[in-house]
Amino acid sequence: MALHIHTPLIESLPLSKACGARCWIKLDALQPSGSFKLRGIGAACEAYRARGARRFVSSSGGNAGIAVAYAGRQLGTPVTVVVPASTTQRARGLITELGAELVVHGATWQEANAFAQLLMGTEDAFLHPFDDPLLWSGHATLIEEIAAAGLTPDAVVLSVGGGGLLSGVAEGLRRTGMRDTCIVAVETEGAASYRAALQAGHPAELDRITSIATSLGAKQVCAQAVKVASERSVRSAVVSDGDAARACMQFLEDHRVLVEPACGAALAPGYAANAVLDGFKEIVFVACGGVTSTLDQVRGWSLSL
Repeated sequence: MALHIHTPLIESLPLSKACGARCWIKLDALQPSGSFKLRGIGAACEAYRARGARRFVSSSGGNAGIAVAYAGRQLGTPVTVVVPASTTQRARGLITELGAELVVHGATWQEANAFAQLLMGTEDAFLHPFDDPLLWSGHATLIEEIAAAGLTPDAVVLSVGGGGLLSGVAEGLRRTGMRDTCIVAVETEGAASYRAALQAGHPAELDRITSIATSLGAKQVCAQAVKVASERSVRSAVVSDGDAARACMQFLEDHRVLVEPACGAALAPGYAANAVLDGFKEIVFVACGGVTSTLDQVRGWSLSL
C-alpha cells in the first residue's frame, strides 16, 4: 500500500472567474506529510527498504525532509535529515516530531546536501529531494489520478524548485497519453533557477537564493527538468514573493487550505490572470502544499511585500 493518499481534484470557481477558464485544484496539500513530496519520497523509501536499506539519509530545505521522516516512521526505518540554517524552526520541529534525527549544516541546501553525503553508511539509502527517477515515478501518480477522474487539461500549473515535481508531472502526462497538455512552470523572483536553465539551455546555478519561498530554494534544477522542455510544451513564469504570499491568503479564503509561498507561486498566475495562461480553457493548478510557513508569516508577507 502506497504511503501517499489519493487527493481531491476540485473545481475552483474563484480561479475560474479570475482567469476566464475552467480551473481545477489538485489538493496535494492534504498529503499526510503536508506536501506532494510524499508521493515520490514514499515510493523511493519503499523501494530502497525493499532493497535492504537500514537507514534513510536525506538533505532538505524542509518539505522533503518531513516526507522522509514520515515515510521512515511508517516503514519503521531510522531517518537522518540534514537541513541548512535557512530552514525554518517550524520545519525542523516537524522533522524531529516524526522521530528523525535532525542535523543543521551550512547556509544553503547545497552545503547541507554535500554534508549529508558524508554521513552515508554501507546500509543507508540516500533520498534526494528532487533528482531521482524513483521520485519522478512517484510524483507521476498525481497526473494518473487526474486522468482517472476523466480530465484532460490544456495545462498543468505547478511550482518549480529543483524540478522533481515538474519531471514527475511530465512522466505522468506521458504515461496517460496527454501529449498536448502544457506544463506551466512557476517560480518566485530570487529563486528562478528553472528560468535561468531554460535561458542557458542547461542547468545553471544561481549565485544565491533571495526569495521567501525557501522550499523553491534549489540554486540549480535537475537536468531532467531541462530535458522535459525539449520534449513537450513548457511555459515559464516568474512571480514576486508578494504575489505568491497574497495568493496563499486568497487561496485560504477561497478553499480553506493554508499553503506556503512556494505553493502560492503556482496559484498566483491564476489569480492575476497572467498572460502565461492565455489560450487555455481547462487548467489544473497543483496545490503542492508545504507546511514550513505559519499563517502569521504568510499574512505578514502578503501585507509587507
